Parts: sequence; structure tokens; C-alpha cells
Amino acid sequence: MHFPLPWQIVLILLVVLIIFGASKLPEFGRGLGEGIRNFKKALSGEEDKKPENKEQA
Repeated sequence: MHFPLPWQIVLILLVVLIIFGASKLPEFGRGLGEGIRNFKKALSGEEDKKPENKEQA
């Protein structure tokens, strides 16, 4: 199995840029990062820890 050459990676990135547009790429990256974080949390067995609201009215 061979790895993509640098010019192949650039070509793939250009195609992705043309298909999704520059405005959608940050949103796509954010979603991908969040998915990876959730996957790592699930592998480590860590539960979602939400800060408890200790305000009393």
C-alpha cells in the first residue's frame, strides 16, 4: 500500500474546496473534530461531565 504523493493531496484538497466551498470548510472541520473527541471519550470510557449549576434562587 502506498501513501498519496504531495501533488495528489493538493489535488484532493482542491476538489474538496470546489465541492464544499470555502465557507463550509470550517464547519466541516469543527464537526469532524467534535466527532473524533466523542470517539476518544467513548474509547476511554469517560462519561460526559457537565458542570452542575449550583445557583440557588
